[in-house]
Amino acid sequence: MTPLFEPQPPVMLLTTRGDAFPVRRVFCIGRNYAAHAIEMGSNPEREPPFFFTKWAETVVPSGSTIAYPPETQNYQFEAELVVAIGKGGRNIAAEDAAAHIYGYATGLDMTRRDLQFAARDKGRPWDIGKNVEQAAPIGLIHPIADTGPLDQGAITLPLNGERKQSGDLSDMIWSIGEIIAFLSRYYRLEPGDLIYTGTPSGVGPVTPGDRIVVAIDGLSDTVVLVGPPAAD
Repeated sequence: MTPLFEPQPPVMLLTTRGDAFPVRRVFCIGRNYAAHAIEMGSNPEREPPFFFTKWAETVVPSGSTIAYPPETQNYQFEAELVVAIGKGGRNIAAEDAAAHIYGYATGLDMTRRDLQFAARDKGRPWDIGKNVEQAAPIGLIHPIADTGPLDQGAITLPLNGERKQSGDLSDMIWSIGEIIAFLSRYYRLEPGDLIYTGTPSGVGPVTPGDRIVVAIDGLSDTVVLVGPPAAD
């Protein structure tokens, strides 16, 4: 059977060991830091986690220039710890979750905030605000065998050298093990899945020409430049 057109190649990410990590799916956990929940006008109580998804092709490596997307006047950064799944499973117990993690990376959940809020206020899905080209930048993936499980450590985001976000991984409402356990109740997690685990408070807008850095203790930075809108 001959395809009508060439399929898109898989998105491949580098690890600190030089291996290629093929991306399968992207899950993003919402409002997982209390201060950010308050910032977004929500209740920071420990309600059940919720999530949204992004296409694999929204993932771009650190060092990229990302185009300012169309139909928004308020494109915002969100610094996140990203968990890379290396072993599949369903109904994974929280205490067993580390065995399913390949590694960790810094990352960004870029968001068309005005479109997200318009959808939220109408009770509609967030896809139009979250699932946009180049909206999931990510740094080098560090194997868990090298880092050990990450449950604490500073997470910061400087914009043009000025710190905008600052928190600690220990501030998460839902731990990484609990997140993996929750997601695996609804989907069989598979190798190549990425989980963006939420952002601290301090999110804000960018404009073309801005330089964004995400730093987490023990991991490589994610660094991107915001470019002009795409020409085509």
